[in-house]
Amino acid sequence: MELSKLAPLLRVVQQACPLWVPLVEEGELSGPGTDFFLHRYLDPVLAAAPDLSRILLGCTHYPLLLPAIRASGIVPPAIELLEQGEIVASRLAQWMGRHPDMEARLGRGGTRRYLTTDDPAWFAARAATLLGRDVAVEPVRLRAVD
Repeated sequence: MELSKLAPLLRVVQQACPLWVPLVEEGELSGPGTDFFLHRYLDPVLAAAPDLSRILLGCTHYPLLLPAIRASGIVPPAIELLEQGEIVASRLAQWMGRHPDMEARLGRGGTRRYLTTDDPAWFAARAATLLGRDVAVEPVRLRAVD
């Protein structure tokens, strides 16, 4: 494991949280059901590592549950909650600073496209809630590869 090479004393506890994604996608960001699933996945982590100092929310969906995680009181305030998006963005900015040649190669006329293999109206409604603005969504059909 690469982490053990970089930090031999580091102890990592992993916990898959597969039901958090549907919560976020359905807009269930708080309430008794959300609290149930926060406990379901956080309680075992906290029990397995009583000396825990940080929790990394390692999915793009999970930071949307951050207010509920903090409000629930499940995670003690002394435990730092990290969002992977902020870490990735920070490291990318550092990398770009070390590679100014890449900056010159980047285009400035980019566009955003939102594509989904799911129902475009459903996706657009959720995207609007999460992004705070309406988005145009394009359907994509997948085809089998022979």
